[in-house]
Amino acid sequence: MIPDLTHLQFHVLSLLMSRDTMSGLQLREELGKEGHRKTLAAFYQMMSRMEDSGIAEGWYEHSVEDGQPVKQRKYKITGDGDRAWRRQQEFYIASSRLGLGLAGAGGI
Repeated sequence: MIPDLTHLQFHVLSLLMSRDTMSGLQLREELGKEGHRKTLAAFYQMMSRMEDSGIAEGWYEHSVEDGQPVKQRKYKITGDGDRAWRRQQEFYIASSRLGLGLAGAGGI
């Protein structure tokens, strides 16, 4: 079965699994370190789709930094996101075994 997540969505969920919450800025920085560059609009469109599909939850947090009000979008993985990540991980593991000829003595 082909997974429902894109590689980038899988990676975002992996990052969200590593912490309780992450801001959009933190996610973009982490993705950028690994060569995943999206425009601000494209990134937040992707995150909105992930929220709409129920695999991530987002909300705004307000704070004051250096006397200036700051509004940050925060995200966390949901239970559905965790299950989708695990299904995708199983797919990748199975696919890599097939590619390495580890599926069985007779191959595919």
